[in-house]
Amino acid sequence: MTNDKSSGVGSRARGMGTAALRGLALALVSLPGAVLCFTLSLVSIALIPIGIGLVTTPWVLTGVRAFADWRRLLAAEWGGVRIPPAYRPLPKDANPWTRTFGMLRDPATWRDLRWLPVDMTAGFVTALLPAVLVLYPLEGFALAAGLWRTMAGGPYAEYGPYWYGFVPVSDQLSALGAGALGAVLLIVAHRYAVSAFHLHFRLTRAVLSPSQTQLAERVRVLTETRRDAVDTSAAELRRIERDLHDGAQARLVAMGMDLGTIEMLLDKDPAKAKELVAQARRSSVDALTELRDLVRGIHPPVLAERGLGDAVRALALRLPVPSEVAVELSGRAEAPVESAAYFAVSEVLTNAVKHSGADRIWIDLHHAAGGGGMLRVTVTDNGKGGAEIGAGSGLAGIERRLGTFDGVLAVSSPAGGPTMVTMEIPCALS
Repeated sequence: MTNDKSSGVGSRARGMGTAALRGLALALVSLPGAVLCFTLSLVSIALIPIGIGLVTTPWVLTGVRAFADWRRLLAAEWGGVRIPPAYRPLPKDANPWTRTFGMLRDPATWRDLRWLPVDMTAGFVTALLPAVLVLYPLEGFALAAGLWRTMAGGPYAEYGPYWYGFVPVSDQLSALGAGALGAVLLIVAHRYAVSAFHLHFRLTRAVLSPSQTQLAERVRVLTETRRDAVDTSAAELRRIERDLHDGAQARLVAMGMDLGTIEMLLDKDPAKAKELVAQARRSSVDALTELRDLVRGIHPPVLAERGLGDAVRALALRLPVPSEVAVELSGRAEAPVESAAYFAVSEVLTNAVKHSGADRIWIDLHHAAGGGGMLRVTVTDNGKGGAEIGAGSGLAGIERRLGTFDGVLAVSSPAGGPTMVTMEIPCALS
């Protein structure tokens, strides 16, 4: 029992010392870092109207995010506090305008900027507090041991007594009072230093975590994307039903009627029966072709068998415009993600062929492993440009399709071209 109690006291003492050292280091490093990030952010954003900020802001805000992510890491490792990042993905190759305003439209960016002044004030105090609780009692003990003669006497005597907390130290008796106060403060530090250190990270989480309003907005977006997915699925089912009814089903019905006629003509008019057999064979070939096209429109066999990279290569081979495909995928995404990406690429390519007037198309697929994984697809053409995401456009439908998987769509298409459409879907590869 005694050994367990001694072990507990020793463990708490080690925790108190660790909290003090880490808090002191964090306060000394984070204060200049927060001041620098906040100052550079304000200056860079203020320079956006004259164009300089369009170049500097993405770099500055990326630095702010790196600083915040470092603090999230320390919160998890030192304080056991999880603060998940909630940044919206951005196209890697987006132009400065798109990247700047994409970051400024992200609520997580403004949470970071609000957190910086909190971190350099209340955050600095809460980080420094454990060190103060642990180190300040040492001064009281030093005063009681004789340091009071230096601090309260000699050249400093004209300034009156030396104050330690609320104890005026002017002689040995009052110095012993300072030592007693230091002992009380050390007991307080032993009890509360670790809790005070964790308070710093809880404050960080309170500012950096999404608010209830932002979570409600997230729920609203997910509800809309789910509704869009249901509407898209219903429309797809109606299209399949219409294609079956007007295409393969009609041909199969005609084949049945031809076979009935052939049965009656076999003895009476063999030549006519032979002609109808040839017609029925052609109808069966046409029906099979339509069924294959229908199946390919639902889920292409090459996508199921060979994966997204080969499926996109097969798409490119059928284009009337010369195209180049670059694929860097180390594995396969889940089937719904592959399907969404495939049909999004198919629609972008269809739009490029129909409307861009391009004579060359480049398609790039690759996967970034960081941050849980991101599938990024870029389709570039050298057409006339002018493409934009708007109501009624095919790009708006692609954006809704990707939104079902938390994906994003970015379009860079100045007048005169080129047009670059970037699609990103968070996912991991098997």
